[in-house]
Amino acid sequence: MDFAFDARTEELRAKLLAFMDEYVYPAEAIAHEQRQLLASPWDQPVIVEELKAEARKQGLWNLFFVDQHSLPDAGHGAGLTNLQYAPLAEITGRSPQLAPTALNCAAPDTGNMEVLAQFGTDEQKKQWLEPLLAGEIRSAFAMTEPEVASSDATNIQTRIDRDGDDYVINGRKWYISGAMNPDCKIFIVMGKTDPDGEDIRRQQSMILVPRDTPGLEVRRAMQVYGYEDHSHGGHAEIVFSDVRVPASNLIGEEGGGFAIAQARLGPGRIHHCMRLIGMAERAIELMCRRAVSREAFGKAIAQQGVVQNWIADARVTVEQLRLLVLKTAWLMDTAGNRGAHTEIQAIKIATPRAVVDILDKAVQVHGAGGVSQDFPLAELWAGARTLRLADGPDEVHQRSLARRELKKYL
Repeated sequence: MDFAFDARTEELRAKLLAFMDEYVYPAEAIAHEQRQLLASPWDQPVIVEELKAEARKQGLWNLFFVDQHSLPDAGHGAGLTNLQYAPLAEITGRSPQLAPTALNCAAPDTGNMEVLAQFGTDEQKKQWLEPLLAGEIRSAFAMTEPEVASSDATNIQTRIDRDGDDYVINGRKWYISGAMNPDCKIFIVMGKTDPDGEDIRRQQSMILVPRDTPGLEVRRAMQVYGYEDHSHGGHAEIVFSDVRVPASNLIGEEGGGFAIAQARLGPGRIHHCMRLIGMAERAIELMCRRAVSREAFGKAIAQQGVVQNWIADARVTVEQLRLLVLKTAWLMDTAGNRGAHTEIQAIKIATPRAVVDILDKAVQVHGAGGVSQDFPLAELWAGARTLRLADGPDEVHQRSLARRELKKYL
């Protein structure tokens, strides 16, 4: 495995690093100020559209679309591999509230675009994928439910019932990311079309539900550790009451929902881990800057042994995680998502857990400033901690990974 960056990656890294310095970091404070003046807290600040326009002009657009879904005649992405995209996603993770959106590489849109590209009909791609690729609309993925343990996808209770030429949807979802954003125009909804089927992994299907469909109610915004995540479009509770859509809105085939979900989550998990490493790098930078600028008990905080230990441990941890993520990206490119199954689970277990600890140490070095709105650390911590639940909690991945290890000896 050769993890040296090739010429294309180096070119894009240099361009993206310059874009971050010149446009994204200065825009963080501007976006916060503009958000205070918006009619709705869920509207996007003007600066976000300006960032998107500049990113597109510079060719930093839809980079997440790996080459197998980026045929030249399809107009998807930059035709990168996972290994090429990994260091770019890491850079965007340094400003997760702005950078991924600016590059049209933000979840849940990325996963939804991949689903439509892989499983959507030509009509579905034209109506929904094309405007998503252009950054003209946003989307949401409605899977998690409050009444059941959604870490087990077979528990999903939302019903998708066939009625003539339509499907009728009934159910309640929550923590549906991006749903509060007024630009969110389409939902991919996971529900059961065959709740009594013998194969519990063939009971679920996915279907497209436009936001303005009668019976779809975005009931309220859900907070995450007290944050409303305005920059991500919030996380909503949604109720579907006799929501009727054409049968042509079904994605793939009936009973294919579980398989589509797994195909969607593989890339999503590695994208999250890539960005988390960027978050950790920013935390280390902030921690070091703070440590050399403050004194306590007669010497710089940077001279305190415990702080030096934190910084050293953080650097070692980040280097280890990066190698594991790069190996995973390489395996996804060479052996496919199934061939990288163990590594995808490993990074999903290791990365959020370790990055939360690094962020916690950075908060500690900042004292009261670390938990304040004057530094990004508290919000970064909340986001990283949430990723120990998103796309499957740690324990689910540990369970599956342990079974694969034990299988060798049974």
